[in-house]
Amino acid sequence: MANIEEKVETLVKPIIEDLGYELYDVEYAKEGKNYFLRIFIDKKEGIDLNDCEKVNDAINNKLDEKDYIKEQYFLEVSSPRS
Repeated sequence: MANIEEKVETLVKPIIEDLGYELYDVEYAKEGKNYFLRIFIDKKEGIDLNDCEKVNDAINNKLDEKDYIKEQYFLEVSSPRS
């Protein structure tokens, strides 16, 4: 059975690519008492806050619809670059 990261990647990758971005990585982690789902996106020109917001808005409802993650979690969309 696929883990949460694999399921999320399969779900969001086509959405992200349709928006013109590359899905770089998906990470699901528990830190302290909180769970985080991190989606890392990239594009040749680099990523800014507007790009992250655009992707967040595009995938948020789909993630809620599929309900792969039963715990409450924080969704973070960001660039893999520091």
